[in-house]
Amino acid sequence: MDKIAVLIPCYNEEKTIAKVVSDVKKFLPEAVTYVYDNNSTDRTVELATEAGAIIRHEYAQGKGNVIRRMFREIDAECYLMIDGDDTYPLDCAREMVAKVLEHQADMVVGDRLSSTYFTENKRPFHNFGNSLMRAGINGLFHSDIKDIMTGYRAFSYEFVKTFPVFSKGFEIETEMTIHAVNYNMQVENVVVEYRDRPQGSESKLNTYSDGFRVIRKMLQLYKNYKPMHFFGMLAFLLVVVSVILFVPVFLEYLNTGLVPRFPTLIACGFILLAGIQSFFSGMMLEVMAAKDRKDFEYRLNRVHGEHQERKGL
Repeated sequence: MDKIAVLIPCYNEEKTIAKVVSDVKKFLPEAVTYVYDNNSTDRTVELATEAGAIIRHEYAQGKGNVIRRMFREIDAECYLMIDGDDTYPLDCAREMVAKVLEHQADMVVGDRLSSTYFTENKRPFHNFGNSLMRAGINGLFHSDIKDIMTGYRAFSYEFVKTFPVFSKGFEIETEMTIHAVNYNMQVENVVVEYRDRPQGSESKLNTYSDGFRVIRKMLQLYKNYKPMHFFGMLAFLLVVVSVILFVPVFLEYLNTGLVPRFPTLIACGFILLAGIQSFFSGMMLEVMAAKDRKDFEYRLNRVHGEHQERKGL
């Protein structure tokens, strides 16, 4: 088992990968550096090898697929994940690693948004999307994560081995964040400087399609992890719509003794039934979510015990 494993997911990063690997060796010389290539068609693998990284491959395209492979294959006391695009400086890597090894943090978030991100990043819709996701997740999950979409993070062994990866693409950062918040894992924020990609290096993130996937993932996880809140709000909206449609029909009945708009009355009844059904669905799913959180604690304790045994060997 490695003491510190630096994990670098890569796809066509020949402009920057050698510098990133060299910076890792400079600031964390005791770490083992793994570059996971995701079907690069340039010299990424060649340059990473020359810089001294261990090369591994994931042939299913997508960052989520790469992270699944990394977390499955690598065993370490602390994992530091960083993108291969040289947008994150390594001078704060030691602080992030220390929060895992010495302060028992499960996930450390490299917070770009509290430093230079909004001035360095030249893509305004990315800035807006990051702010929107931060406000959305912190509001829905009552958390205080400073940067939801950052690719610069440190993890504990327990986090990595209990995190089920379902995302295939860039929505993986959202999934990791919500997973940590939902299961009450210890999350720390470290402010990091951000610099835009150097000339000739292009982002693989599509502002609109990937942004839509991220928002969809956030709502999906909110439904899965907070079903009573999700279906409770849906039930409330359906009941409100039913009442709004019913009031004119009821007032007309009081004035005339007649119900001329039977289709509206029938629609009110069905909408109200849908609201009641949504409420009870949320209650049942909330019980299942509570059981899942309980089962997770058992899994976490088992993984922690295995970790301690391996450290003692």
